[in-house]
Amino acid sequence: MAKALTTAELLALPVTVDLVTAARAFGIGRTKAHELARSGQFPCPVLRVGHTYRVGRAALLRCLDIDDPALTPAPPAQTTDLAS
Repeated sequence: MAKALTTAELLALPVTVDLVTAARAFGIGRTKAHELARSGQFPCPVLRVGHTYRVGRAALLRCLDIDDPALTPAPPAQTTDLAS
């Protein structure tokens, strides 16, 4: 089985990833990942695209309880009163 993904690697993932990459985040092997996806029991939502499975990065991070900085709104900008 491949090495699990770090938080930094997870945050750098593209919008969708293949099932095996998503499985690595959970410490699940390829065969078990496909078995879980086919039975609808993968830990997060899986998209079927033709003959392949894809997992959305946002869904993956939510399932792992990792905040995605790309989805966190920026705080309002501080304004300075220059008229004073």
